Amino acid sequence: MPWQNLILTTTREQVEAVEARLLEAGALSVTVSDAGDVPVLEPAPGETPLWPENILTALFPQDAEPAPLGAALAAEFGLAAPRVETVEDQDWERAWMDDFQPLRFGRRLWICPSWQEPPEADAVNLVLDPGLAFGTGTHPTTALCLEWLDANPPSGALVLDYGCGSGILSLAALKLDARHAWAVDIDPQALVATEANAERNGIGAGNLYAVEPTGLPPLEADLVIANILSGPLVELAPLLCEHLKPHGRLVLSGILAEQADAVHEAYAAYIDHWEADAVREGWVRLAGQRSAQTG
Repeated sequence: MPWQNLILTTTREQVEAVEARLLEAGALSVTVSDAGDVPVLEPAPGETPLWPENILTALFPQDAEPAPLGAALAAEFGLAAPRVETVEDQDWERAWMDDFQPLRFGRRLWICPSWQEPPEADAVNLVLDPGLAFGTGTHPTTALCLEWLDANPPSGALVLDYGCGSGILSLAALKLDARHAWAVDIDPQALVATEANAERNGIGAGNLYAVEPTGLPPLEADLVIANILSGPLVELAPLLCEHLKPHGRLVLSGILAEQADAVHEAYAAYIDHWEADAVREGWVRLAGQRSAQTG
């Protein structure tokens, strides 16, 4: 059975109200996407980012008549003329699953959805399905961090993953022989996802600790990795480096190229050796080593 999509363009401020009206009118789902070409920042935990202009795509059954609804909403909210498109029926679950294929990061680290066989059985394989918490390796910032971990296996290290999302970086570090990992996030859903993903990958509770920031003990880590946003990274510089032992290594991402200098500056008092910045699709990864001084 074919379906129908009603497509409208709204401002950021209108999204919630228009979405509510669409659902009240019988829309089966409403998705939001970028109407322009604005880069999507990796969201802070618990946030849902919106763009200045947004495309709302509402799915309706075949026998619905979404065109009059679209015209009414356009008139009420001052929107551009809506569109109605026919969507041919398909196996939606299979189509969704086909979007997520195993991904390799570096030489031997793979992220594999649970319904796919790992392409290389003897590689370092981390099983991770898309879920509510951010982080499956598809975003450039996450990919840059995973590639760094593959090239710099944290064997025997104590790792702090600040802003852990799905736990992907903590779990990858443990798969690469880290001793322990502390996964920190302010979003309880992220901590639930991290623990579930650890269990799925056979990582015991004695190796991974998923906590809110207030639950983090006064540890000094061999490696601190934070893939969040440049603003929080700047604010967190004293805290993150407080938890980084002398000569420990620091990896930061979630930074747009034009923000890199400000993040470098925030950590200048603590980091005395920086690797060359890694850049992908306008995003930057910074990596460095803490000095012997306490900062």
